Amino acid sequence: MDGRRARRDLDALAAPIAAELAANAVRHGHVSGRDLQLLLRVTDGPPAVARVEVTDTRAKRVPPRPGRLPTPGDALAEGGRGLVLVDGLADRWGWCPRLGAPGKTAWAEFTLA
Repeated sequence: MDGRRARRDLDALAAPIAAELAANAVRHGHVSGRDLQLLLRVTDGPPAVARVEVTDTRAKRVPPRPGRLPTPGDALAEGGRGLVLVDGLADRWGWCPRLGAPGKTAWAEFTLA
């Protein structure tokens, strides 16, 4: 793996994916007095894979599963496109219940070329 190319891939993909997952956690998963957690992990390959995780503390509002995203509505609407963007940028994404505490973890993975 070319280190410079992998770094460009990491920079270009991790930032918008993390921003969208974090924005969703703040908007839909925030519980007053509790924080969210952001994790970026890169595993050695081949191929090297980057994983972005955002964990919030609200278990009642969960995102749709991959493949079940609603069709984007009004092009001028303020929301509704975040997971569509994540779906387009990531190789895989999903969510799971938070282990040992209330909440959930949304995650996305992409291969570093």
